[in-house]
Amino acid sequence: MTTYTGIAGTAALALALGLAPAAPASPASPALPASPASPPLSWSACGPAGLGQECATLRVPLDYARPGGPQVGLAVSRIRATGPGARRGTLLVVAGGPGSSGVQRLSTKGAALKEQLGGAYDLVTFDPRGVGGSVKAHCGLDAADRHLVTLRSWPAADGSIDENVERSRRVAEACARNGGAVLRSLTTPNQVRDMDRLRQALGERRISAWANSYGTYVTAQYAQRFPRRTDRIVLDSSADPNPATVAQGWLRDMARGADDRFPDFAAWAAHPDRDLPGGGGLRLADRPEDVRTLVLDLAARLDRAPKPSTTPGVPLTGNLLRQALQSALYSDAAFADFARLVKQASDPAGVPVLPQMLAGPMPDADAAVTVGVVCNDVRWRGEVPTFRRAVAADRAAHPLTAGMPVNITPCSFWKDAWKDAGKGAGRDLPVERPTRLTSDGPSNILMIQGLRDPSTPHSSALKMREALGDRARMVSVDRGGHGMYLSNGNACGDRTVTRFLLTGERPAADVTCR
Repeated sequence: MTTYTGIAGTAALALALGLAPAAPASPASPALPASPASPPLSWSACGPAGLGQECATLRVPLDYARPGGPQVGLAVSRIRATGPGARRGTLLVVAGGPGSSGVQRLSTKGAALKEQLGGAYDLVTFDPRGVGGSVKAHCGLDAADRHLVTLRSWPAADGSIDENVERSRRVAEACARNGGAVLRSLTTPNQVRDMDRLRQALGERRISAWANSYGTYVTAQYAQRFPRRTDRIVLDSSADPNPATVAQGWLRDMARGADDRFPDFAAWAAHPDRDLPGGGGLRLADRPEDVRTLVLDLAARLDRAPKPSTTPGVPLTGNLLRQALQSALYSDAAFADFARLVKQASDPAGVPVLPQMLAGPMPDADAAVTVGVVCNDVRWRGEVPTFRRAVAADRAAHPLTAGMPVNITPCSFWKDAWKDAGKGAGRDLPVERPTRLTSDGPSNILMIQGLRDPSTPHSSALKMREALGDRARMVSVDRGGHGMYLSNGNACGDRTVTRFLLTGERPAADVTCR
C-alpha cells in the first residue's frame, strides 16, 4: 500500500533545551590545496569464501591542508560487477557510526546486494579513519572509561550527572594528550574528501552510493560539495543535518526514537506465541502496556541493587539494562535476547548473561573514534547547569532513556582540551564549520526511512528531507528498526530502492510503504 506523506518543519530543539544559539554555518568547507592524484589500488582476495571480495589500501593525506605531508592508509574493499548486462558503475557502500566498518558491512551485505542488483554494479566500500583496517587513533583511556555504558553518559540512579561531568572531562583531556594528529583528523569533512580520493583511485567520473545512518550525513555532505560527481544516491535512516547541533542533536533524538520504537518490542513480548514451545518462554506480560511498566520497574530495582552477572566484576545495573534495550531496538532479531535478559534479571535465582558488547570495555581505538568524530565536527552547546536541567526534564519525559540523550559528553570539554594541551596543539586543530545542506544540485537522491527508528526518528529524517528539497524523494516504511533497505524494511521499500539504483526511477512524490 502506498500513501503520500508530507514534510515536517524544523524544530528549535536547541532553544527548547535552553542552549545558546549557534553561529550560522558557512555555506561550504574552505578551499584546500589540491592533493596529488591517488596511485592505482592493488587488490587481493579477502572476505568470506565465494563472495569474490577483494581488498586494497588507499593512501590519503593525514591533513588535506598539507597534501604533500604524511599519508595514511584506508582499508577499501570491492565486489566486482558480474551481471550479464552492461556494468552500471560503482556503488559505494557507506557505513554508519561513527565507528562502523564499511569492509565488514560489505562482507555481510554483499551477497544480498549483489543478488538484488543483479551484479550490475561494482560494490565498493572503505573503513573510515580510525576504523577496522584503516589508520587508528588512540586516547589511552582507562578500561572503566571504555565501556559503552560509560561512554554514553548515563546519569546516576538518582539523576546526578556529577560522575558524567568528571568522566567527560577526563576523557577529553586524555584524548587531547594522547590522540595527536590522527585523532584530530577524524572529521566528517575529511571523510568526504577521502570518499572523493577513492572515487579518483577507482577511475570513476561519478559514483552512486548506498549510505546508512551516520553515513547518510557524510554522503549528503559529499553530494553538497561534489554534486556533479554523484550518480544515484540512497540515504537509508537519516538524521537532522542542522549544522548548529549535528551529533548533539542526533544523540537527543534517541529519547524520542526509543519511545517511537518500544511499542514494537512490547507487542512482541506480550504476544501469546512467546509462550509456545518455539517462543522460548519469553512472554513478559499479558498486555503490551504492561511490558513497559515491567522493564521500567526492573531498571529501577537494578539502580538500587545491581545484580551479579556471568561476567565477573560487571553486574547488571539499571543503566546497563537501559543500554541493552536501546541496542535491542535496532532490530526485531534482537528482541529475544533482550527479553531473555529481562527474564534472567527478574528471576531471584537467575544470573543474567550480558550482551557481548556490554560485557567489557571496547578497544581504545574504537573508543577514540566513537567520541572523536562527533566531538571534532562542532562545538557542543551548553554549560554544566544546562545539562543538569536538561537531564532532569528528559528523565521525566522519556524514562526509557533516563536522561542519557541530553547529558554532558566529552565533547563539552573537547576544544578547550585541545587548546590546553600545550605546544600549539589547539592552533593546529582544523576548525571547519559544518556545511549546510541545500536543495542545490541534481535531483538524484532517494531517502528510505522507517517510521519507528530508535536512533534516527522519522521526524528527524524529515529535517534531512526538508533540507534537500527537490533533490530528494522519501520512502517511509511502516516498520521499526534502524536501517531499512535489505534489513528491517519490507518488499515495497526494497523494491523502490532497487528500481532506483537500476533504472534511476524514483516515486513522483514522497510515499509510504505499508
